[in-house]
Amino acid sequence: MEHLPLFIKIKHRPCLVVGGGKVAARKARVLLARGARLTLVAPKLCPELVALQSQFIWQNDVFEEHYLDEQFLVVAATDNKEVNARVYQAANLRGLLVNKADDSKRSAVIFPSIVERFPLQVAFSTGGDAPWLARLLRARLDALLPKHWGDLSRVAGKLRAKVQGAFATSDERRRFWARAEDDVTLNHLLAQGKIAEAERWLKQSIAKPQLGEVILVGAGPGDPDLLTIKALNELQKAEVVLYDQLVSPEIMALIRPEAELIAVGKKAGHHSVPQEQINQLLVDQALTGKRVVRLKGGDPFMFGRGAEELETLKEAGIAYQVVPGITAAAGATAYAGIPLTHRDHAQSAVFITGHSKQDGKEPNWASLAQSRQTLVIYMGLMRSAHIQQRLIENGLASSTPVALIERGTTPQQRVVRGTLSELGVLAEQVVSPSLMVIGEVAALADSLAWFKPQGSTEAAQAVAQEQYA
Repeated sequence: MEHLPLFIKIKHRPCLVVGGGKVAARKARVLLARGARLTLVAPKLCPELVALQSQFIWQNDVFEEHYLDEQFLVVAATDNKEVNARVYQAANLRGLLVNKADDSKRSAVIFPSIVERFPLQVAFSTGGDAPWLARLLRARLDALLPKHWGDLSRVAGKLRAKVQGAFATSDERRRFWARAEDDVTLNHLLAQGKIAEAERWLKQSIAKPQLGEVILVGAGPGDPDLLTIKALNELQKAEVVLYDQLVSPEIMALIRPEAELIAVGKKAGHHSVPQEQINQLLVDQALTGKRVVRLKGGDPFMFGRGAEELETLKEAGIAYQVVPGITAAAGATAYAGIPLTHRDHAQSAVFITGHSKQDGKEPNWASLAQSRQTLVIYMGLMRSAHIQQRLIENGLASSTPVALIERGTTPQQRVVRGTLSELGVLAEQVVSPSLMVIGEVAALADSLAWFKPQGSTEAAQAVAQEQYA
């Protein structure tokens, strides 16, 4: 990297823009918005600059070196490369900060892409290599950052000393601000522009006891791009994260680096940490006053024992939230090209777990063996032969299409297809985590599949075509 990202106070500083077109107008707007004392040299102004003319000094002239006298920052933004080069060379010889609009590689200063919630600013650059990528990132961040965060920043600035006096450690202060940013009342006041009320609310909150909280977060089926925005926000505010084996490494990498990670290791076939111990860990961590995230694969309320954990927290009087995640039945089937419902094939979808109930009771196989419905079975590999037998015994045709989706939505995704009569044998060909889909819609995977995981013939051909194109 050749450029050092800096925020420079430009207010009241003399700045020069050479050029009168759209590029010059774009640079001028950025400088004027930050209070620069701007001079613009150009024999003609575009309509955008004409509209701004009262805010800068216009020298109706071609560039001469004396216009560089006493300037702090210079921008060469004409449509003539030779003129831009002359401006750059003259400014560079004087040791001035200079931006050459048509040559960011040689510029001492680059104008970054900016997402602004005054006084909050997020600025970034690709060093001139990929301006389109910077624009794309700007659009994404602009959509992600709440519009009222500028007001939140101003209010936080006013109360910064008060918060530092009330909380002795940086962890306590970070915890306070994380909860404030998350509070529905405060966000509502700021969104409505009620700044004074928001400031009073924050002052009152400083005096309240700082209690621990648990956030139950669904990590989705594996693809980190399927993580919800709220889930990402919680991972980046967490102080402690209790996570399951099914959470992908890519999602784990998004957790705040300073957070304490506790593996509770639940996966098909064994639990390295008993559920009762997980429940107690959540309580113990929250009682220390920390912000605790319980991170689960898929959705916390879909065969994830999330309700059991919340019941324990409620009994202990600990505050909690739930952040839903995309469950495997929705995510893995979509990536495999299998619709859960289809007007011609399935009017309903039923989700069940393949694990036996502790009391030994079997599900209602007669209701599950209905035609024109989709049966999605979680954690069913170990009982696949039994599932096959019971469904056929209760009237579901042995020729019914089935699909086993291994590691759905990840680059390692694999789909094994066949019929119900082959289910037990097919299950031996896949590993956990896998999802079982039984019904006519499973036959659509061949025609509707769109996702190209690593190792697939189609993916390899696509890579080869890109390399030799």
